[in-house]
Amino acid sequence: MKVAVVGGGINGVMSAWALALKGCSVDLFERGQLMGATSSASTKLLHGGLRYLEQGHIKLVREALHERRWWMMRAPHLAKPLQIWLPVYKESRRPGWMVWCGLKLYDRLAGQASLGKSRWCSRDEVERSCGYLRPEGLHGAYTFYDGYMDDHALGLWAAEKAEVAGVRIHVDTRVKAISPDATVQVDGQRCSFDRVVNAAGPWARELLDASGIAARHELDLVRGSHLLLDRPCEKAFLLQSPTDARVCFVLPHQDKTLVGTTEVRQSLASPICCSPAETSYLLDLYHYYFPSHDAKICGTFSGIRPLIRSHTNPNKATRDYAIETTAKVVTVYGGKWTTARAVGLRVAETAVSPG
Repeated sequence: MKVAVVGGGINGVMSAWALALKGCSVDLFERGQLMGATSSASTKLLHGGLRYLEQGHIKLVREALHERRWWMMRAPHLAKPLQIWLPVYKESRRPGWMVWCGLKLYDRLAGQASLGKSRWCSRDEVERSCGYLRPEGLHGAYTFYDGYMDDHALGLWAAEKAEVAGVRIHVDTRVKAISPDATVQVDGQRCSFDRVVNAAGPWARELLDASGIAARHELDLVRGSHLLLDRPCEKAFLLQSPTDARVCFVLPHQDKTLVGTTEVRQSLASPICCSPAETSYLLDLYHYYFPSHDAKICGTFSGIRPLIRSHTNPNKATRDYAIETTAKVVTVYGGKWTTARAVGLRVAETAVSPG
């Protein structure tokens, strides 16, 4: 079976790899460079998504926690366990008992894929370990574990594995349109395949619209922006915003401090960059918790998350994925970096199934 995969982000790469392992002849088309957009603009975490438990996405969190282990076992040089501190203050919007319940469920869902159990640290212990953390109103902190990754390098590692499996990768190659009979319009030519996988991420719906293919799912395009501060980060933190119900991460990244992320609706026609309002929001959160730290911004980056439209508030939208079939076209909507392998396996099963 000949399959064309459109999109060189992590979902496209993992779908192409899974298809090749099933014996398919696979061509992957990427309009720019591999991992050149959303997939290299993540918060650098392989995680289940602790905060998604608030919206009841238990199945997604369980799957992501087990997929997290797969990445760490296969590429330990690019994906490592990371201890994260979650401080609890008197004024925190989520009281300690609520955080404890969430973390205990997180531990339980991880099961044998656990990277380490969560635990409570007293105020004294937190001050000994994180003396620079804002002390006013501090009750203590929980610690738990997730995974840190170099998203760009890990994506390229997966692409190399896909190529070894037989995938032919075409970069700087824009697919202008596809058809229900699995024809792909590229480089002024129409190429025929047995199946087409539309894994174009934020541009998946745009490609269907340009091709005149009806879609049953809507995408909510949400920009996530991050700051890089020119100072080392000794520990990783998950912090509750003092101004709204969101949470943000402060993480070590390449000898710098990464602060993120935001959630702002974005159109494909607008520049994908960190706005002044996002910069202020993230800096204010950082200074609130680390008042003694100087914070010189040495870089910013932003990416678009193609979320399945499920809620008026993007902070509450599902991070799950959906796979839609129209004739010989298979389209991927949504998804998380961590679950990209699971997406790829489902895409491959769907594409090779008869009918």
